Amino acid sequence: MLQTRDLGSHGLRVSALGLGCMGMSQSYGAADEAESVATIHRAIDLGVTLFDTAEVYGPFVNEELLGRALKGRRDQVTIATKFGFRIEDGRMTGTDSRPDHIRAVVDASLKRLDTDHIDLLYQHRVDPQVPIEDVAGAVGELVQAGKVRFFGLSEAGAGTIRRAHATHPVTALQSEYSLWERNLEDEIIPLLRELGIGLVPFSPLGRGFLTGTAKPAEDCPDTDYRHTDPRFQGDSYVANMAAAGVVRDLAEAKGAKPGQIALAWLLGKGEDIVPIPGTKRRAYLEENVAAAAITLDEGEMRRLDDALRPGTVSGPRYTERAMAMVDR
Repeated sequence: MLQTRDLGSHGLRVSALGLGCMGMSQSYGAADEAESVATIHRAIDLGVTLFDTAEVYGPFVNEELLGRALKGRRDQVTIATKFGFRIEDGRMTGTDSRPDHIRAVVDASLKRLDTDHIDLLYQHRVDPQVPIEDVAGAVGELVQAGKVRFFGLSEAGAGTIRRAHATHPVTALQSEYSLWERNLEDEIIPLLRELGIGLVPFSPLGRGFLTGTAKPAEDCPDTDYRHTDPRFQGDSYVANMAAAGVVRDLAEAKGAKPGQIALAWLLGKGEDIVPIPGTKRRAYLEENVAAAAITLDEGEMRRLDDALRPGTVSGPRYTERAMAMVDR
């Protein structure tokens, strides 16, 4: 069975790897509910306890899917979901973290998830129009009411994290972090450890580059997020596939899959780190979970660190519009 870890120092213990559910409903090709539900059930059987969703995934349908899949097994899992966007006519049109909106979103999410509480509630993106103290206070009230257990932030900067944590304890930060994207290392990770906040890396497999399966942007369907990702464009794609070769080489030497090496590197970065690789297929889930049994020695960790050090990857992390929503 999969090992467990303390996610921060505030009492939340979860499996060493979680399951990102977003791709079951959007972004990476057609949905397959039967296989997605089977993947969630298999994850529980393998010891995965942390399941990550959000109201904006779909929107709404991903929470509904997870709620249906967890029927009868709710007490075995930790559900993480997110608020923070304004959704109109089925699409995200901006941020909205007003306290009244947070309360309304939580009530709606509880219904879709078919549960009486959310274990970990994240602010999905920082709202520049709403003081973070008001956001943390509103979530604190939901904790007191028993609707939420723990408070998290996503893609928040150091100042926001400190201010939020001073108002209500922050249990976890969810942000992109991997061999592929190491923007958290200089400032954010030291701060999280100072405050006892866990880290939940999303996109831990570099959107396919670290598994060796990434396709150039023009080969991705319009519905696939990677169709507009700058790192999948032209010369950047070619350079990035070459840079990730070190992961493929080490995997071959250890008799493992490249994605397993990428996850083992993350797990080796600290006991307070719980990656959430996303998949909608049981075969990939099983491959990911098996990464927890792989140990990289100091030399292997250093080799990966050096080969994919910050600044190695070609192209910006997001489009300009998406980067504008990251609180850095």
